Amino acid sequence: MKDNKAIYEVTDFKLDNASCLFYEALFHNANGYIGVRSLLEEGYPETYRYKRGQYINGFYDITKMKQAEKLYGLAEEKQTLLNVVDTQSIKLFIDGEAFSMFDGEVLSSRRWVDTDKGITGRRVFWRSPNGREVKIEIIRMASFHQLSLFTIDYSVEPVNFSGDIVFESNHQSDVANFFDPADPRTAEDRADYLTMESCELKDEATYIISGTSKSGLRVCSCVAHSISNEIERHFFIEEKNARCQLIAQAKMGSKVRLKKYAVFCDSIRCDDIREQAAIEIEQAQSLPIEQLYALQQTYMENYWKNCDVDIDGDPEQNIAMRYNLFELLQSVGKDQYSNICPKGLSGEGYEGHYFWDSEMYIQPFFTITNPAVSKKLIEYRYETLDMARENAQILGHQKGALYPWRTIMGKECSGYYPAGSAQYHINGDIAHSIIAYYLATGDIAFIQAKGAEIVFETARLWMDAGNFYKGRFHINNVTGPDEYTCIVNNNYYTNAIAQHHLRWAVRFYYLLKGNAHAKKTTDRIMLTKTEVDDFKKAADNMFLPYDKDLKINPQDDSFLQKQIMPIDDIPEENYPLLLNYHPLCLYRHQICKQADTVLAHFVVEDAQTEETMRHSYEYYEKITVHDSSLSTCIFSIMAARLGMEEKAVDYFGNSAKMDLLNLHKNTHIGIHTANMGGSYMVIVYGFAGFRLKEDGISFSPMLPKKWRSYRFKMCYQKSRILIEVNKTHCAFTLEEGEKKTICVYGEEYCLKDKLVIDR
Repeated sequence: MKDNKAIYEVTDFKLDNASCLFYEALFHNANGYIGVRSLLEEGYPETYRYKRGQYINGFYDITKMKQAEKLYGLAEEKQTLLNVVDTQSIKLFIDGEAFSMFDGEVLSSRRWVDTDKGITGRRVFWRSPNGREVKIEIIRMASFHQLSLFTIDYSVEPVNFSGDIVFESNHQSDVANFFDPADPRTAEDRADYLTMESCELKDEATYIISGTSKSGLRVCSCVAHSISNEIERHFFIEEKNARCQLIAQAKMGSKVRLKKYAVFCDSIRCDDIREQAAIEIEQAQSLPIEQLYALQQTYMENYWKNCDVDIDGDPEQNIAMRYNLFELLQSVGKDQYSNICPKGLSGEGYEGHYFWDSEMYIQPFFTITNPAVSKKLIEYRYETLDMARENAQILGHQKGALYPWRTIMGKECSGYYPAGSAQYHINGDIAHSIIAYYLATGDIAFIQAKGAEIVFETARLWMDAGNFYKGRFHINNVTGPDEYTCIVNNNYYTNAIAQHHLRWAVRFYYLLKGNAHAKKTTDRIMLTKTEVDDFKKAADNMFLPYDKDLKINPQDDSFLQKQIMPIDDIPEENYPLLLNYHPLCLYRHQICKQADTVLAHFVVEDAQTEETMRHSYEYYEKITVHDSSLSTCIFSIMAARLGMEEKAVDYFGNSAKMDLLNLHKNTHIGIHTANMGGSYMVIVYGFAGFRLKEDGISFSPMLPKKWRSYRFKMCYQKSRILIEVNKTHCAFTLEEGEKKTICVYGEEYCLKDKLVIDR
């Protein structure tokens, strides 16, 4: 890695099949709307397996889901993210010789992502079998200025010859989704989701329209080209492919440059996809590509202005953090029709479904750096609220809304309900994200317009899912975040987040009381004061499991009754456990896939004492295998919270560099987007001790011994604050906005310009 944290690169990159799959995900391009895996434009040997994927966030088809037993309410179909088209294929011929990384001789090579410019690149110095030498540079961009646009900027420079350069550029509809029957994180069988409706050439641009098999959605892609030193071009409209052949004359030492523009339009977002595609391609070509790059760089400058993180003393972690924050921007949906896939738009892992990961691991980053994005994510949940109401009824609830564990358009996509639909905590997670947005922005108008309705309707669900027993409120037969312990009574995380949720439902009710718009909402959903009083009663009497002998919060009522599965006895080849042990075997043991009670202690830390959190941390650390990418970041945050610096740093390293080092051995499926948000939270919520609560914001910074300093920026109620921590002091600078009251190490200060506090 270079010291320049803006660039992550690999030189003389490997060409074995596993490495190629890894690079496809690692160097992908996306902008929250479209995503393109980074394949070699010229292709691979026939023996290679690859995933030539291009995706639109929220664009899906419906497929049947096999159920072993046909029981009432079990999902029998699911949505899946689609590989929509292939626009990245470009074959290069040099005086008749085909360029291939697997033929001739690669004299040098480099791949990189530039997070300042928002682009990726590949550079190759290649000698053909007949001795012709060329320098090739390929720059790719998914535009943030024009979300529909993906570009490939392909330059060829002859080194020791002059002659013809021929590009064959394809625009192909014959694509399929990736599947692996042995991996539950991917589709289990092949399905042909898209049918091409038309393929046409007009004004030297090719258009392909395809329709889905069941969802009724349609997509139009359009491709156009520009090339220097052009001699001639030919178009071939084939069965499922539009091919453009471009011929140029190249002179030794001079570049030939091909610019390929591809735009995408879908029927979710526009009425006439063909007309809109024509508008989009015209807009894309109306600006020189250098200007498009300049607009991209300006967008990135504005992005980093609010969220940059800098670590002095650990350059590898510094680059890893920068890469992670760039990927969060690439992954997050930018409109109310989309959210965040667990793999971003880098692959088809988990079939592009949206999970609770969004609210608990990714949204916290945007809430304090770019709250407008968080607002869009909440609007997506508002758009699907009616389906959450339907889902609640399917699961036997008379009132309220229950969001599905995994979905794209709002309906449940989980076929295995014990570790899926039973995770009722998603309601509390979504409510938590709305509460945090309100605390960070003070945007009460949005709460009264949309946020409160979500909070009220999802709070109602707890009153039906739970019940009073001997004066305490219990929530039975649910699953917490830990997927190795399912269908339990009084999962601590679920009960704690429900308590937090119910209390804020009461708080919002009284905050909005007397507001005419809010009254229309409460009247429409028939929310009564009696219900709100019941919310308070349930919250005040919530049962939170506690074991007085161990001085811990048991994960649920029966967790401590189970036999411990010793981690040291598990063979390395048996990880991840979900692929090697029957679920019932895991369920009957004390073995955790991920942070559960430890996560609750981070999210709702005021529910328990410091002593309980410390004892619980030490207990669960011994039985947690971190098979989930959502785990190590939380253990790092809580280690920092509890003063366990060495553990905090170790867990952070595993989190921040998870994809760059392929620590889970599955990055080829796609990056781990939620973990990337988690690694940001380690810096801000862990090492800096940041907390966002109703009484304001607070910090309790610590500095890992290996580091000289770290710094980050955040936004709070229309102000931007720079936080710097070094070995002697911490400094807070108000870069923009009005003065703020902040709490540091338990003391209140008025931040007017710059505040320096000794550590």
